[in-house]
Amino acid sequence: MQITYICIQIFTVMEKEVFISLYLDTRRIKSNNLYPVKIRVFTTSPRIQKLYPTKFEFTQKEFESIWETTKPRNELKETRRELQAVETLFIETADLISPFNFEQFEKKLYRGKGEGENVFYQYSLIIQKLNGNNQLGTASNYDLSLKSLKLFILHLKGKEITDKKELETALENIKKVLFSEITPAWLNKYESYMINTKNRSRTTVSIYLRALRTVFNTAIADKEIDAENYPFGKRKYQVPSVKNVKKSLAKAELKILMQAEAKTPEQAKARDFWFFSYICNGMNIKDIALLRYEDLQEGKIIFYRAKTINTAKADLRPVVVHLTDYAKSIMEKYGNAKKAPKQLIFSILNEHQSEAEKFKAIKNFTRFINQNVKKLAKANNITAEISTYWARHSFATNAIRSGLSMEFVSEAFTHSSMKTTQGYFAGFEEANKKELMETLMNF
Repeated sequence: MQITYICIQIFTVMEKEVFISLYLDTRRIKSNNLYPVKIRVFTTSPRIQKLYPTKFEFTQKEFESIWETTKPRNELKETRRELQAVETLFIETADLISPFNFEQFEKKLYRGKGEGENVFYQYSLIIQKLNGNNQLGTASNYDLSLKSLKLFILHLKGKEITDKKELETALENIKKVLFSEITPAWLNKYESYMINTKNRSRTTVSIYLRALRTVFNTAIADKEIDAENYPFGKRKYQVPSVKNVKKSLAKAELKILMQAEAKTPEQAKARDFWFFSYICNGMNIKDIALLRYEDLQEGKIIFYRAKTINTAKADLRPVVVHLTDYAKSIMEKYGNAKKAPKQLIFSILNEHQSEAEKFKAIKNFTRFINQNVKKLAKANNITAEISTYWARHSFATNAIRSGLSMEFVSEAFTHSSMKTTQGYFAGFEEANKKELMETLMNF
């Protein structure tokens, strides 16, 4: 059956034509003997057509009287203006997107009024996207950042709520803060509140504010706000740049930890996996959990870091770990009996878990290692601050102290920047410095 297309609007965005038209869809009559009015959006390159519903429905004669005629009767003019308003909304929304794409178009079209300027709405979009990409850890960081901003807003209102349920309700009811409200002065107050009132570290504040800064950058890139609203940078607010305390064990401490008597089977297992991470280029626990037997190739483990699969697609490089006897012994001790290529090496995860369940399982296993290796380290007069993160720093530091180059460690970590690698190096021990000084005159 023929479809009636009326009043086609054409505009050009970055040399790509987008056609928007209002029409009566006469393909199928409804039970009330009316036809629905729809909006057709069509792009020529690529050739894509999408149909969007409206609240309007008419008979063919009614539609002709309201929309097709150049001069509708007085009693129909208000309905015509309502139709024009819908058409104009679609055209003006599409005109904001350059180059045009349906994802951005629908995001802008179906949100509430003023949501583009709402910081919390933009947070929700980023969190939703991260969860969709299974970047659950990063999504959690953004969620914590968002919650901290809402807590600060309660603080500014003089509301310090201690009851957990009451606090959750109060946070739920905070729906909006505008980008224009977040100024350098506002951010300085937030930093002071987090450090002095909430007793959070500068590292935590830095993580939360870097998330907020990304929200600003995304909103500017999507043309939701003007760049002049950006509160970060020189002569504005600068996110705290925290130089981390080096989290590394020296060789002597590593020897003590390796030879220490484990008081429980849990401590022994935690130590085994901590040293497996250390000897495998400081491999993190998520990557250990995701290892499959097909990753074992000619005496090496070759895999892609889960962390970089979504963030470094343009320069995705495999991590190559040369297997030592120790690493082989851990895989033999804890590995699955079935050694099919697609089989996970360790039973930290199972194939039937959802991504959220896998995220929780990895988090729980990391906590298991940290809790038990801390007990073992503390009992042997080694720092009780040790965690799985220390294995990565210890690998980098001891590799360099043993004579390997920074470039070697950078390649082992698949870092794109040497500056990133330098952040893992805890420096040379005093004995190394003295030995070096004594050789300077050995010509």
